[in-house]
Amino acid sequence: MGTRFVPAILITLLVVLHAQLWFGRGSVPNVNRMVLELEAQKQKNAQAQLVNDRLVADVQDLREGLEMVEEKARLELGMVKPNEIYVQIAK
Repeated sequence: MGTRFVPAILITLLVVLHAQLWFGRGSVPNVNRMVLELEAQKQKNAQAQLVNDRLVADVQDLREGLEMVEEKARLELGMVKPNEIYVQIAK
């Protein structure tokens, strides 16, 4: 009688472990989905890093050079230098 239970217990254990592999928390489909999510997040992070790098460069330009300040003042505020004539052309 005892020898019949051993294969049954081993088969049951194999079925439970196999079910965990395909349907559990660490299942193959779940891991594949997480890998795809990780790749998508890495791409978003890379894009955000590019934006941050551009902003850092703009801040550096604003701190160091007056040319950027002058350009922004002319474009955004319509400022002109003394003895200049401002002409606006509507499109």
